[in-house]
Amino acid sequence: MNKLQGWDDTIVALATPPGVGAIGVIRMSGPDALSIADRLFLSKKLSAQPSHTLHVGLLTHQQRTLDEVVVSLFKNPRSYTGEDVIEFSCHGSPYVLQEIIAACIIEGARLARPGDFTQRAFLRGKLDLAQ
Repeated sequence: MNKLQGWDDTIVALATPPGVGAIGVIRMSGPDALSIADRLFLSKKLSAQPSHTLHVGLLTHQQRTLDEVVVSLFKNPRSYTGEDVIEFSCHGSPYVLQEIIAACIIEGARLARPGDFTQRAFLRGKLDLAQ
């Protein structure tokens, strides 16, 4: 299974519809999702927290505050993709969303292609073709 292109990397994407809204959600999944989140979310070490928990704090990158966020933490295998999944709920400004996604990419994630999250869920047995 690991021979599939992009299977071993960490992906990030906007999970809410693009445009201006009050809240935006950015989803990140993969083997480095927790370590990337730990480098951006300095309020507490997310990798040391239990799965299925919420955490409030500041997201920072390169000594610059990006936004105040709520982080949803889903550790493998108990997540949609079967991998570690982080969701940043932040202010919905397109600029803020773009900056957070860019910070995740700089820290080692790649921008998800359409269907990447669902493909990972399917390949890890979280979905079947009927779903």
